[in-house]
Amino acid sequence: MSKIYVFGHKKPDTDAVTSAISLSYLKREKGFDCEPRVLGRLSNETKFALNYFNVKYPKFLNDVKNQIKDVNYNRVMFYEKESIRNCYERLKKEKFNGAPVVDYNEKLNGIITLNDITTYLMDGDITKLNTSYSNILDVLDAKEILKFDDEIRGNILIAAYRSSTFLDNIELNSNTILIVGDRHSIIEYAIESRVKLIVVVGCSRISEELITLAKENKVNIISTINNSLTTSKLISQSNYISDIIITKDPIKFIETAYIGDFIETAKQTKHTTYPIVDKRNTCLGFLRLVDVGDKKNKKVILVDHNEMIQSADGIEDADIIEIIDHHKLGSLKTNNPINFRNMAVGSTNTIIYKMYEEDNVVIPKNIAGIMLSGIISDTLLLKSPTTTELDRIAVKNLSAIAGVDYEVYGLEMFKAGSSIKGKTLEEILFSDFKVFKVGSIDSGIGQIFTTNFESLKLDLSKMVDVMNKVAINNEYNLIALFITDIMKNGSYILYNDRAKNVLEDSFGIENLYQGKYLDGIVSRKKQVIPSIIEVLERKQV
Repeated sequence: MSKIYVFGHKKPDTDAVTSAISLSYLKREKGFDCEPRVLGRLSNETKFALNYFNVKYPKFLNDVKNQIKDVNYNRVMFYEKESIRNCYERLKKEKFNGAPVVDYNEKLNGIITLNDITTYLMDGDITKLNTSYSNILDVLDAKEILKFDDEIRGNILIAAYRSSTFLDNIELNSNTILIVGDRHSIIEYAIESRVKLIVVVGCSRISEELITLAKENKVNIISTINNSLTTSKLISQSNYISDIIITKDPIKFIETAYIGDFIETAKQTKHTTYPIVDKRNTCLGFLRLVDVGDKKNKKVILVDHNEMIQSADGIEDADIIEIIDHHKLGSLKTNNPINFRNMAVGSTNTIIYKMYEEDNVVIPKNIAGIMLSGIISDTLLLKSPTTTELDRIAVKNLSAIAGVDYEVYGLEMFKAGSSIKGKTLEEILFSDFKVFKVGSIDSGIGQIFTTNFESLKLDLSKMVDVMNKVAINNEYNLIALFITDIMKNGSYILYNDRAKNVLEDSFGIENLYQGKYLDGIVSRKKQVIPSIIEVLERKQV
């Protein structure tokens, strides 16, 4: 079963993170291999909740783009001491033009191609032999007579002259590989000269006397049914392929590289074979441009969002199999029908709570605790206008399972999360930041929570400067930061200079100023973004 990644939006808040964890647990109980992930840094509030209920932080997921490891690439490679003949036959059988060559630790050495083999057979020095005894047996379909060396190196010589001429004129030595028929005198001369190897062709018989002599002189001997001509044509094909590698430093890709980058490089370089390696240069196989279509997209479940701009990079490459959300319908599209659970409630965890009930799955104490945290966070202790009766029921029941007083616990969580100590202004702005699009123009709304606005000691003018720069650099039409005071049930607003008129129209305010308190405005989803979108759409008409 393929792994399924479950994650929330890019700026993970407590509801998004805990939803991913709680839904993953439910899915695993139903037999699915689900793993919760996050797309960004955890907030102090989220860390408090996970630590309080002793739940591990989800791992970070950089993106869900297609990687080479998602492609069914070719797991074929050759060891450097394989024979040329074996390599050629495998390439032809698999219909490959080339493949990687590795050492016996599977470290990449280079690439062998059919063109390399052809060039060697046509133009190479086929009188030299550098191979193993076993390779020679295999290529010549020979049998072992005597073996003293695993490695066979030397110069190939065919006993083509009449015996007397050969004995009088040909000098043999320990580097000679002799191909010979049933010529007793030449074989005896070769043994006495202690040649490296004698290849007896035509299955000629060797006398026991010569075999005894060969043992004394430690001369390797094999016998083949082939004749001298065939043997002389084949034996050089037993050489190691490492001797004819032309491409020693090929273009290679690590398995985690993106398919898009591979395609771009392959189109530019126009090679046929690209080795695939891991971080230690261990070869895993090779990829061709024609193979990239045979891929398995990553399987994902989205929680607490259904906007492409808020989701993981590369979401268009992934197979979205399910979405659980409580926001308005967004821009995501799927190629196939999926399970889409969208409810008008205050928290994604409320929906997941209902799913536990429907599937009759018992909620463990720690999972109940983080689900409760997500609902409390998104509904501001059930004070947000997004709060529904389903949220209240879920909070009551989850509190009982988790063994906490939700109001006491909630205030502790909000206090822990409201600290901005040690954070830069950019980090504060983007700690919980939602981007939305009206037409072709992007805008963004950040939100932080506090139990005492004055205790934040935030430099408002410097924050506005940061927001102006962010808006220009990212081409945002509008940026606003809502600092929501949970105890007062309202928000203080900061914004980029260009956004003033839109915000005045959105909230019916005259002479809006930085840091103005908006009583009763606490929900970004229900009160803030819809009002701003309505004004932006009207201004575009």
